[in-house]
Amino acid sequence: MIGRRQELNLQFLQIVDALLLAFAFWSAHTLRFMGVEWKLFATSIAPFRDFQWLLFVLVPFGPICFEAQGFYEHPARKTFAKSLAQLGRGALVVGLIIAGSSYFLKLNLESRAVMPLFGTFAATLILLRERVSIARYRRRLKSGALREPVILAGTDADMIAFRNSFTADQVMEIEVAEQINVEKQSANELVSALHEHAVGRVIFVGDHTQLGRLQEHIAVCEIEGVEAWLSADFLRTAIARPDFDAFGNKPMLVFRAAPSVSWALHIKGLFDRAIALVAIILFSWLFLAIALVIKFTSPGPVIFRQARGGKNGRPFQILKFRTMVTDAEMQRDELARMNQNSGPAFKSDRDPRITRIGKFLRKSSLDELPQLWNVIRGEMSLVGPRPLPIYEVEKFETTAQRRRLSMKPGITCLWQISGRSNITSFDRWVALDLEYIDNWSLWMDLKILFRTIPVVLFGRGAK
Repeated sequence: MIGRRQELNLQFLQIVDALLLAFAFWSAHTLRFMGVEWKLFATSIAPFRDFQWLLFVLVPFGPICFEAQGFYEHPARKTFAKSLAQLGRGALVVGLIIAGSSYFLKLNLESRAVMPLFGTFAATLILLRERVSIARYRRRLKSGALREPVILAGTDADMIAFRNSFTADQVMEIEVAEQINVEKQSANELVSALHEHAVGRVIFVGDHTQLGRLQEHIAVCEIEGVEAWLSADFLRTAIARPDFDAFGNKPMLVFRAAPSVSWALHIKGLFDRAIALVAIILFSWLFLAIALVIKFTSPGPVIFRQARGGKNGRPFQILKFRTMVTDAEMQRDELARMNQNSGPAFKSDRDPRITRIGKFLRKSSLDELPQLWNVIRGEMSLVGPRPLPIYEVEKFETTAQRRRLSMKPGITCLWQISGRSNITSFDRWVALDLEYIDNWSLWMDLKILFRTIPVVLFGRGAK
């Protein structure tokens, strides 16, 4: 499926899955509610209306989290094991949203037995729905019901290259009814082909030198009321992914080299703030204890503030527990020769500016705790490329180093769980950040967060 049809099918499946989630939850509550009469449970539970708040989480966020894990992609090649893994990862994210909603909004989950029952029912219904959908899709694909006739227009060489690039799914879904060589055939011949084959779209391929001829043929499609699809691969990009947007009433072709605005990114932002707020509340005693130790062991402020490069290089004030002497910034140039990193970032395990308590705070990463305020203020994320001081950002020498600024900076990242200070090559650090940016997902964030815990607890790679 291509284009709008694919989008509509995705939306339909998400609506069906949302309804299945609601039905599974109602069924789980009903079974638990009636279980007392059937002697399955010893105690009764509150009526369904006391649980309805969960529907406001499950119905909208469930399908969104499943989509973020790729649950609705590539139905022709999906295996049951892959579907189960994607569903499980999506369910984990939904569970975290439910836990956060329950904590912050003071909402009670009266019976713990309802949730495992719901999980079993929901997984069974959604996986069954998916298996039925996949079987129907494969059957229609095999019968040719999904094959869409299209006309291909362009130069001979471009049309051959375009057809050779078809994926296995596209080969099964697209039938090229006729090819029109725009260099040799007139717009009138395209009109005849449109009438003969009754296609719904014409796909135009060609380089920028053919845009004049292509425009004439596209105008014919406009008059005939047929969709004209223009391949823009003559605009070569190595990393950026093409997308469409609007600037006022003007259509724009957009090339993005970082994750674009999406529900997944919105969920990431909400999740970041929720976890940061919970962490600040739970560890407020630790904040106070560290502040007192710093105050009584070293003269100067408790909190260190420094201008760092945020998303797209926009400066912001990062907050950290102070681990150095108060005039550390003034000594920076004198200690440049001690830099153990290859690149603009300064790292040294023999930095004389670090205080006694500062060394412990750095090794345990406790000096990073105040950055939870940066997360709540929206300047940072829990997971993302580590922000560097502005004076180090100004020393960036390559476009790759600049591209690590395309996502909001984080408290932890791939570099953090891959050795931290043991990684002395700045290029390797940048490569890890770009790997994160190019492959970002909510599941990737969760894996990095979980892997950060033992790294912090045992101080691996910290100096």
